[in-house]
Amino acid sequence: MSRRPVPPLRLVASALAVGALLTTAACSDGGDGSASADTAAQARAAEQEAAKKAPTGSPTGSPTGSPSASPSALTESGARAALLTEADLEDDWNRVADAEKWRDSLLVGEVDVSDFLTAKAEAAECQRLLDRLYSQDLLGKPSGASALAGFEQGDSRLLEQVAAYDRAALDDALKWMDSLPVDCDQFTATDSAGEKRTVQVTEASVPDVGDAREGLHVTVRGTAADNPATLTLDIAAVRVGSSAVAVTGGGLDGREITSVEQGARQGTERLQTVLDGGTPSPQPTNLD
Repeated sequence: MSRRPVPPLRLVASALAVGALLTTAACSDGGDGSASADTAAQARAAEQEAAKKAPTGSPTGSPTGSPSASPSALTESGARAALLTEADLEDDWNRVADAEKWRDSLLVGEVDVSDFLTAKAEAAECQRLLDRLYSQDLLGKPSGASALAGFEQGDSRLLEQVAAYDRAALDDALKWMDSLPVDCDQFTATDSAGEKRTVQVTEASVPDVGDAREGLHVTVRGTAADNPATLTLDIAAVRVGSSAVAVTGGGLDGREITSVEQGARQGTERLQTVLDGGTPSPQPTNLD
């Protein structure tokens, strides 16, 4: 969304001063023109001074129209309103009430440093990935409002978080996600019982929405209830200003890339609507 630049305060004040001088000149002219000439000279001097102080490309007068309103800060109620609904997702996804309690034990483990060429540095980034997936804070701790929504379909789950972040920290989190398919392409993690898990991380596609975006595909192979199991997760994160939508979907049933992409697209649209001061439609209009 483009925005008109807002003139600095001192620039507006200078422009008002010029206008006042010109008005005085018009009112004080006694007929011989000398008062008008002196005052006009002062007005020109003030105008030149204002032009010197104006940043390059800034207008020296008042704007011809009102600037576009800035997006509002994300509030708790706004974060909840931006969350996906069952109507935003195709198939048979059912919303659940306890998504904040979801934790998957296959994501718990200590990363084996010996798997990495540069050892501690790369291992720490991979450990952060497992820890954040387990804690449901993929992009780090929000700095402002935050809300979660969870959906189930068979043995698969879809989790969405909408939250406000520190902008620099959010950009760093997206850069970190971008580095993971290289730094953490495959590694081993071991849980407290000595069970080993093989983790693979690859890049995943994300719809071209929002201001910036990253996607990951993560598989964790280990055991669950003493049986071989593979946890598959597709992940999409989209930044809108200093807020973001993060959608994670999958489970033991396999990939949920279509639903994750759809959730990212619909979730971004809903968040943008909220930040623009609107209310998301209960009936999405852009489902495939």
